[in-house]
Amino acid sequence: MAVAATGVEGFLHAAGERRVREVIVVLDFGSQYTQLIARRVREAGVYCEIYPYDASADSLRKLGAKALILSGSPASVYAQGAPKPDPRIFDLGVPLLGICYGMGILAELAGGAVAAAQKREYGAAEITIQDTADLFAGFYRGETTRVWMSHGDRLERLPDGWIALARTGNSPLAACADPGRRVFGVQFHPEVVHTVRGRDILHNFLFRICRLEATWTMENFLLEQEKKICDQVGRDRIICALSGGVDSAVTAAIVERAVGDGLTCVFVDNGLLRKGEAEAVCAFFAPRFGRRFRYVDARERFLHALRGLVDPEEKRKAVGRTFIEVFEAEAATIPGIAYLAQGTLYPDVIESVSFRGPSATIKSHHNVGGLPERMRLKLVEPLRELFKDEVRSLGEILGLPPEIVHRQPFPGPGLAIRIIGEVTAERLALEREVDSIVVEEIHAAGLQKLTWQAFAVLLPVKSVGVMGDERTYDNVVAVRVVTSVDGMTADWARLPEDLLARLSNRIINEVPGVNRVVYDISSKPPATIEWE
Repeated sequence: MAVAATGVEGFLHAAGERRVREVIVVLDFGSQYTQLIARRVREAGVYCEIYPYDASADSLRKLGAKALILSGSPASVYAQGAPKPDPRIFDLGVPLLGICYGMGILAELAGGAVAAAQKREYGAAEITIQDTADLFAGFYRGETTRVWMSHGDRLERLPDGWIALARTGNSPLAACADPGRRVFGVQFHPEVVHTVRGRDILHNFLFRICRLEATWTMENFLLEQEKKICDQVGRDRIICALSGGVDSAVTAAIVERAVGDGLTCVFVDNGLLRKGEAEAVCAFFAPRFGRRFRYVDARERFLHALRGLVDPEEKRKAVGRTFIEVFEAEAATIPGIAYLAQGTLYPDVIESVSFRGPSATIKSHHNVGGLPERMRLKLVEPLRELFKDEVRSLGEILGLPPEIVHRQPFPGPGLAIRIIGEVTAERLALEREVDSIVVEEIHAAGLQKLTWQAFAVLLPVKSVGVMGDERTYDNVVAVRVVTSVDGMTADWARLPEDLLARLSNRIINEVPGVNRVVYDISSKPPATIEWE
């Protein structure tokens, strides 16, 4: 179930119980690039997870962490209350890599000095390589290469036993190390694409310094999860929450491989779906699963649960509770059902778990923080450790069709969180029509695969307009289209002007009750992809 209530050590304990492979741990100090570090490590074929900066050395040892990477941070190392790791991480005997703030905090803990830089560095910079062993293997002494900086501090004095590896005109200690203890630090961000040879630097850390093997593949993950599900479920039966999206479809496919006829898929029509979606899901999955596919019409039940709610957290939790109630009621009609399978992803866990410090709960996902504390069914979550693009790769390996694998993400609470304010049948109908136009036009423009999500948001305000020479006072909708790789960060899509004009024209002309369309140009961070 949800792990947020157990705190940092409880979270680490739960992770340790499911640890079956080598893992690199990224300690999160609040950097906007923390998730990107984990993605780069996984892309190299090494499994990686993110944990809070104040995780104890004892817990990290129990996890079996093979190395630690300390992220950047918006804080300054020398500031009062600056986040600091357990100093005993030096005693773990594993390689350490500090990035930006992470380098500064490692150096300070080891006896170095960090101070405010006379000139801050944000953006591209040139570093000059001074030492070509270990971290900069494959470079040549005196080589200059472009990196990405984002800092206002700099390392003023190295700890005893440390050496300089690289410099810039502004930072004479732009990279440093204590080679004997396998502790390394870089002032720049090797994880971003703007650092030209960032991949080489990270690979040197993973494979030369840590001596790891690139064994993290989706094929290996699939075999691992099949065995894990068999061991967990045994002879019990399992019910899968099937929505039609890639997450639940991949979950169902993995579980079916593991337990065969022991799986029953249930599609709940919660009335919060997009136009024509319920019919499409039934048409695709009913023939595949036959009698093991069940359709549940719970539209009125969800609408009743959402009545009067305006706070997004309350809406998410109401949807989560109602989902579980529906599934438990349906499971009660099937002999032997003891487990619920659902497509929880790693970003859901990261955003829903609240750590003390810079990582705070962003929102409760309906299948993490939105679940009730007491639940009769036990959870099976085979995708809980994956990012969205990894799930898509897994779907291709499983042979799922492109229309499922590349379906754009759709939130579990559905249109309930794309309607700002109270959800009513009338507002749902309006939002559904607007959203369908957005989806149609994105498809028509050939941008379905080039964009991460494209949807409409019904705002809780009205505006004055003029239609047919008459004054109107109608609804405002926002169009949201973003590009992303894994959903952890996103940028607003620069749609062609003619497409934006066509969207606005169609929505206002075809959907009664809307007289104004705005386009959301916010990135994540600081905004989230969904409005609620």
